[in-house]
Amino acid sequence: MNVAEEPIVFNCDGSRLLGILHRPDSPRDRAVLIVVGGPQYRVGSHRQFLHLARDLADEGTPVLRFDYRGMGDSDGEMITFEETQCDIRAAIDLLYERVPELTGVVIWGLCDAASAALLYACHDDRVTGLVLANPWVRTDESIARTYMQHYYRSRWLDPGLWKRLLTGQVDIVSRVSEFWQTFRATRRSPDPSVESSTLSETDDLPYTERMLHGLERFTGRVLLITSGDDLVAAEFSDHVAASDAWQAALHRPGVQLQAFTEANHTFSRQAWRNQVSGWTDKWLKSW
Repeated sequence: MNVAEEPIVFNCDGSRLLGILHRPDSPRDRAVLIVVGGPQYRVGSHRQFLHLARDLADEGTPVLRFDYRGMGDSDGEMITFEETQCDIRAAIDLLYERVPELTGVVIWGLCDAASAALLYACHDDRVTGLVLANPWVRTDESIARTYMQHYYRSRWLDPGLWKRLLTGQVDIVSRVSEFWQTFRATRRSPDPSVESSTLSETDDLPYTERMLHGLERFTGRVLLITSGDDLVAAEFSDHVAASDAWQAALHRPGVQLQAFTEANHTFSRQAWRNQVSGWTDKWLKSW
């Protein structure tokens, strides 16, 4: 299939944003908007977003990848993922303008871009699907719990570490201090997993609660991809998504869960990137 790759400049709140539109000559009526996690730009780590866009476009899906305000080649001050609502809306406006055949848009996001997608999607009826890869849910308590469960457990059982400690190659005082500080962080407050989203929607809520609220309100389809070799994914799966409210939202009809046991956070190997592209394309074609 012939695919045009067109650089596009568009406006968001007075700033010029740069994007690349991948437009097949016979496009499907559903596009993918790749929202980039930060600090990152439209090509992605290991050029993953470039490859993803080309893979999907080769199968007929129009794709737009772009830089937020203050990132990559876009104007403006750098913003956080919680401040990207205007950017995402402007990008979707552009997709509908350039691909008039569209009947819906799927947002594809990695890390805090997945979090941004959940914060945005329920506010825009044009968004009909979400691909969420390793969502970002970082708090001091949750990362401490994750380190205790996934990092220190294996480290303290490593004979090589004990050999280095006993031979003076590693500073035992600093290692014990580091462990103690991490352990104390896990005791500062209850687990941040959200058990209920009955609170009214407000900007004053923690972003993880607003993410859950967004998922509960979103009526489109969802593909959640989590990596097995990734503390960000473990933090999400073990200490946020394990709550009753998240489990109910993630196991409703229209939500598909895909665990990628061997992959790391950014799917850095070509085979991993190809697998993620394949899953995404198959999921899109299943509608």
